[in-house]
Amino acid sequence: MIIIDTNIIIEIYKRNEEIISTVEKLDFDRICISDITVSELYFGARNSKELNFIQKDLQKFQHYSVNEQIPKKAVDLAHKFSLSHKLSLGDSYIAATTLHFDFELFTLNKKDFKYIENLKLFNF
Repeated sequence: MIIIDTNIIIEIYKRNEEIISTVEKLDFDRICISDITVSELYFGARNSKELNFIQKDLQKFQHYSVNEQIPKKAVDLAHKFSLSHKLSLGDSYIAATTLHFDFELFTLNKKDFKYIENLKLFNF
């Protein structure tokens, strides 16, 4: 499975042809998003029309929710990397979710994650 990072969804909304083409080549059954990505996109909505669009659009993806183990891993990642690498709260949860389920992460910001041991980054 491949977890799609928030920035990939944003690029799709911006009609980035390279990203759209890459996503279209993937088996849709292998693509998912985390609840953290959903939250980040909701927080980024500028009005209720955008929020409703995002909510409906994201229904097409499989969602992986935060369970009991993910916050513990996110806290561990934050402890290790928040100061040295400026790991954000959202990124710590997305990385923890990806690690927990042993998925690949499809992101444009590989530099934000490349130092996390055992985290698989999707190459495109």
